[in-house]
Amino acid sequence: MKLKKILATVMTLAMTASLAACGSNDTSNSSSKSNTAASTSKSDSGAASSDKVYKVGVIQYMPHDALDATNKGFFEALDDLGIKYEKDEQNAGGEQSACQTIAETLVSNGNDLIFAIATPAAQAVAGVTSDIPIVLTAVTDPADAGLVASNEEPGGNVTGTSDLTPVAEQIALVKKINPDAKKVGFLYCSAEANSEFQINIAKEACEKEGLEYEDYSISNTNEIQTVVESAVGKVDALYSPTDNMVANAMSTVSMVANENNIPVIVGEQGMVENGGLITYGIDYKELGYKAGQMAAKILTGESTPADMPIEYLSEDQCSLNINEDTEAALGLDLSALKK
Repeated sequence: MKLKKILATVMTLAMTASLAACGSNDTSNSSSKSNTAASTSKSDSGAASSDKVYKVGVIQYMPHDALDATNKGFFEALDDLGIKYEKDEQNAGGEQSACQTIAETLVSNGNDLIFAIATPAAQAVAGVTSDIPIVLTAVTDPADAGLVASNEEPGGNVTGTSDLTPVAEQIALVKKINPDAKKVGFLYCSAEANSEFQINIAKEACEKEGLEYEDYSISNTNEIQTVVESAVGKVDALYSPTDNMVANAMSTVSMVANENNIPVIVGEQGMVENGGLITYGIDYKELGYKAGQMAAKILTGESTPADMPIEYLSEDQCSLNINEDTEAALGLDLSALKK
């Protein structure tokens, strides 16, 4: 934040607009915030200076690091682009029934735009309005989830950013960790469409790597410990994609896996920070920021969801993340991968 203040001061003195990085995480923008210190990103998305305060509804499927990061990134983008807003923010706590109730509430509250975080949240709100613009994020394949006509041409009131990760590269980590590995267990929630989509990609990747695989699916968090324990002695590694339910219970997964010397390859950085061994994945804050840039274009009338293709992070925005405590607990030396 110090860097932002320094740059903002320089810009004001020079009467330019070059800031393009971190924004505020306040509940809402102050109407006194200067619009002349908007970022380069603002120019890119066409957000215009205005006194209008927009009502932005938020429906987040559950609290965990990755989804929280997208939420933060989204509003940082709006801040950087000079968009003034009031938040109407709700979290479903991982309950599908709560998603439905929240979606109906956000629509009835007359929000100008709804930001939907994760597939179940997006599906719930898309099911109750075809008029209010919806910007989604942390949805692996919006078309596969029935949220848009196609990812290239959404065609309705829904658009946003996909969190499709490099699944094949993640599966390739199995043999980089253990060249003798023969079988991978897939740990995921069978009720999450985004997880099913990624698991199908993972199965194809396993076949190319010469790895056998077995599903270890769950339907609620109470099953996680038992399901992970059932994989002991049967698999050489576990793989979990960007699955919300598993991410929310990574401490339990890692506890059982570490005790039984099973490396867990995961879909995103937050899952590594909470006990998973390793991932090659995307930055969820950047994903949310990109969604915020799209929302700014919609709010200011520059574009519509129907005309905005689903956006993805580029390969250079992926990074390798290793939990060194888990590495030590498993007695591994992954220094070669860190170079």
